[in-house]
Amino acid sequence: MRHKVFGNHLGRRTNVAKALYRGLVAQVLENGRIETTHAKAKAIRADIDRVINYGKKTNISARREVVKILGGDRLVGEIFSKISPSLSDRTSGYTRIIRLGQRLSDATDKVLIELVNFVPVEKVKIEVSQDGANWF
Repeated sequence: MRHKVFGNHLGRRTNVAKALYRGLVAQVLENGRIETTHAKAKAIRADIDRVINYGKKTNISARREVVKILGGDRLVGEIFSKISPSLSDRTSGYTRIIRLGQRLSDATDKVLIELVNFVPVEKVKIEVSQDGANWF
C-alpha cells in the first residue's frame, strides 16, 4: 500500500530525492538555467517558485525557510537582493521548461529549465594580435 506517499521520488529513497532536488534548485537559482530531464524539471518547479516567493518577503522567518529548502545559506543573500526583486511583478510562474528532444542512450526527454527573466550572456570574442601579446 502507498499510504502517505506524496510526490515523485524518481526511483530514489526519499532523502536522496530531497538532496537531488536541493542541488537542482540551487543550480537553477545560481546559473539561471540548467539542462535536465523532464521529470526532474517538473519535480523542482514548485520548490523554485516557493523559494522566490519567500524571497519577496523581508522578514527573518522567510530567510530561515529559504535556508531550510536550499540546505545552506550560500545563495540566500542573492535570492533576497537580486532574484526575487527582479521577479516582483509576477505572482507565480517563475520558470520556463523548454523541451530539447530525447537523450540517445535511453530516450529520456531532455529539457532546459530556466528562470523567466533569464538573459543568456553572449559569448565574448577575444581578438588576438598577430604577435600574441594580448592573449587574454
